[in-house]
Amino acid sequence: MTVKRGTLSYLKWPLITTVIGLGLSGWLGWETEGTMSGVVSFLIVGAVLAALEIALSFDNAIVNANKLVEMTPVWQRRFLTWGILIAVFGMRIIFPLAIVAIFAWINPFAAMHLALSDPDEYSRIIGHAHGPISAFGGTFLMMVALKFFIDEDKSIDWIEMLERRLRRWGSIRGFEISFVLVIVLAISQTLPDKDIGRFLTSAVMGLLVFAMVDGLGTYLDNIAGSTAEIGAKGGLGAFLYLEVLDASFSFDGVIGAFALTTNILLIAIGLGIGAMYVRSMTIMLVERGTLAEFRYLEHGAFYSIFALSIVMFLQSIVHVHELITGGVGMTLIATAFYASILHNKRQA
Repeated sequence: MTVKRGTLSYLKWPLITTVIGLGLSGWLGWETEGTMSGVVSFLIVGAVLAALEIALSFDNAIVNANKLVEMTPVWQRRFLTWGILIAVFGMRIIFPLAIVAIFAWINPFAAMHLALSDPDEYSRIIGHAHGPISAFGGTFLMMVALKFFIDEDKSIDWIEMLERRLRRWGSIRGFEISFVLVIVLAISQTLPDKDIGRFLTSAVMGLLVFAMVDGLGTYLDNIAGSTAEIGAKGGLGAFLYLEVLDASFSFDGVIGAFALTTNILLIAIGLGIGAMYVRSMTIMLVERGTLAEFRYLEHGAFYSIFALSIVMFLQSIVHVHELITGGVGMTLIATAFYASILHNKRQA
């Protein structure tokens, strides 16, 4: 992970995946519609889904790169191979099927049959599950963002007036949890009575999963280094953390994809193409040391995560278009990138 390569070399596999994926999209369109207009329609939707995934997950790539730097080369390779398989097949195919199986009280095979035979009903069940999914993802992502900013050991501030105060609040035990719970309770009061229970349960589950994954990672990191075997286990905590984080980022893309198409195979192809670009961006950020060169880029990513968590909470009440979600994230990261360039010029 230390040898620098040309920019185009990072795009080799994503481009191959794009060609294969769009080819499969066109074939799926022909098999489904039997017309050239169907082929073109499926090609366009597949490309839009890939672009949507990239826009929503760029901040995910930055956070992944930040965590990968701390991992051993062995666990870096495991995340970039096993992790991408879990991300593409687990979150883009198995996750939507699991949602339908849980909320419709049917087995996964019946959920797959429903997805292929009655995509409209499948999409309706996914939409019905949107509130609890948003509560879980919003809670988890907000905890991730707050943990970064509310940290007494954090030494670099971008928006100094705000981030200095947040660092001081790090001395208050449980401040992040209290803040998130206040947000959750406030949102729950705006929901219909029949939805409050599911919303609160999902939010608490998001909080528990964050605490468990973060605690496991801290524990394994603390004991790492005694032996080679335990050192490898130290990478396991970071691996699990990144997998859950990727899952939380994927919620918005998967749900948003159903606004474009109800064909689960096309969704898997389009989002899978986007996931390969995110993987390549992660590798490039690590190998080129971009996070060290642009000191505020990571801050922009975590501000973007916080914004995404707010959007996910709001989606329990109103629909927020995915272009707005992706646009806010990209704007924050671009602003942080520009601020980093200005800082480097001042230092020079």
